[in-house]
Amino acid sequence: MTQSRVASRHGLVSDPASRASIYLEEWQSAGLEAGKFFPATQSGLKDPYAPDDVYNDTPPADGKIASAGQDYAAELDRPGSDWQKHSVQSGQQLTVTWGFHAPHKTRRWNYFITRDGWDPKAPLSRAQFESQPIQQVQNSGQPYWSAGDLIPADPTRHTIMLPQRQGYHVLLGVWEVADTSKAFYQVIDLNFTE
Repeated sequence: MTQSRVASRHGLVSDPASRASIYLEEWQSAGLEAGKFFPATQSGLKDPYAPDDVYNDTPPADGKIASAGQDYAAELDRPGSDWQKHSVQSGQQLTVTWGFHAPHKTRRWNYFITRDGWDPKAPLSRAQFESQPIQQVQNSGQPYWSAGDLIPADPTRHTIMLPQRQGYHVLLGVWEVADTSKAFYQVIDLNFTE
């Protein structure tokens, strides 16, 4: 892989390994980019917290969330429960590590988890996830063009308190950029044990 090809991509979850980092080349998994503000479905939205941030492009459609709508990553959207999973427990603190190939002024990270009773045999959709993130990490600097503290450390680590769940669930991490219309999507497959 040439350095220029890697540098053209942006960021990914490296630990615990995301579905993308397990099944794709690193340069591919760092490029799962679509519009920000999931679970919104439309483009052209203003950030309610930071109205000077760049408005969003269209977030990925239902059924294309794991791939962020990228054709080269369409295999990530395949329904099923046979994905490689990380063993976790309800109430556990899970550390999620992001690595970056290109710096972006960052507004926030949102973490969503599948609902109780979700169906792994159906494509990942907004209805499969809780409507609110289980954790949000937000940068406060505004406006983005003069805020000096919006470039994340590389790596960036977040500690997430996992909710009460049993069996197979999916954690979706969304890294939202302040100075572009995009976000980066990473799915982590979890197996909640007793």
